[in-house]
Amino acid sequence: MGDRLDDVIRACGVIREYVDDEALPEGLVYDAVRMRLVEIGEAVRMLPSAVTSTEPSIPWARVSLLGERLTRRYFDTTPAVVFGTARVDVPSLCEAVRRLRAAHVAR
Repeated sequence: MGDRLDDVIRACGVIREYVDDEALPEGLVYDAVRMRLVEIGEAVRMLPSAVTSTEPSIPWARVSLLGERLTRRYFDTTPAVVFGTARVDVPSLCEAVRRLRAAHVAR
């Protein structure tokens, strides 16, 4: 479980770096962020509900389905949705996962 939480934290951090780097071409950032969102979806899917339920403000089921949607229905995903998710939702998710990591994984 700790590895999956770490995967989410790492992916969130990389997404922030990509989005904040104005020197990167938008198309490249879009593709890179989409791939990291797929990783997040897959990692979240592996987390026990007993753990995620302690952060009820996060729509965990939707997050876990995000990876599937981005890989199987990629043609329905617009840059506005991807960048909106990266800028608005990912920071909240990252903070929640950091709290989960602190509460549920022994250091």
